[in-house]
Amino acid sequence: MSTKYIYTFALIMTVLVALLLAGSKVMLGPVAEKNEDIFNKRQILEAISGPLEKAGKSVADLTDQEVLDIFEQQVQQAVVMADGETVEGKNAIEVDMAQERKKDESERFYPVYEVALDGSKYYIFSVRGSGLWDAIWGNVALQDDMNTVAGVSFDHAGETPGLGAEIKDNTKWKSQFAGKKIYDNGKYVSVNVRKGGAIDMEHEVDGLSGATVTADGVSDMLYKGLKAYEPYMKEVGNGSSK
Repeated sequence: MSTKYIYTFALIMTVLVALLLAGSKVMLGPVAEKNEDIFNKRQILEAISGPLEKAGKSVADLTDQEVLDIFEQQVQQAVVMADGETVEGKNAIEVDMAQERKKDESERFYPVYEVALDGSKYYIFSVRGSGLWDAIWGNVALQDDMNTVAGVSFDHAGETPGLGAEIKDNTKWKSQFAGKKIYDNGKYVSVNVRKGGAIDMEHEVDGLSGATVTADGVSDMLYKGLKAYEPYMKEVGNGSSK
């Protein structure tokens, strides 16, 4: 077999494989985008998993279509700036928090999800920060008093399984956030993850064993992340006076 034949065969196969990969990307692209959209929306809804369960719905058991239906029928999206002003013509789900963190704070977009559920209203705010190894992020749901936490959801890029990764996986730990207050006699304080166990039961939750740095990252993320929404909270509710 000649060297020329081998090179020609290799070139043809390379071109064919490249064309197949490009075709697959074109065909599967919309499917991947839809799956990512549903995944992100499900994570957002996890922040109100408690209220949803009271309404007879488990976020984990929702079908993909049910997730989309809830967003279509019960969720109003808004994008706000650091000064609390709403950005017209932009959906919250389109905001990439990782990219927004690269901007100057005054130029950042912040997503807000207003959810109507069984006669109650919840506001879900997306936050992002740093853990031990990489980025962490989450969603915090507040009741319409803009003070009481209804629930949270967290995720991470590379925290240690069984330790820092518990911010996502430990449902019991996350359930502590429900009912906490982000204001103390009108002063913004957020919710703190306290190593050794919560002392201030209105504004603290227990820490995570062996994951102090990640837990501190959650505290910092919540404080700075929710603080960025404070002008909007004042505009919509009366959070600053609670």
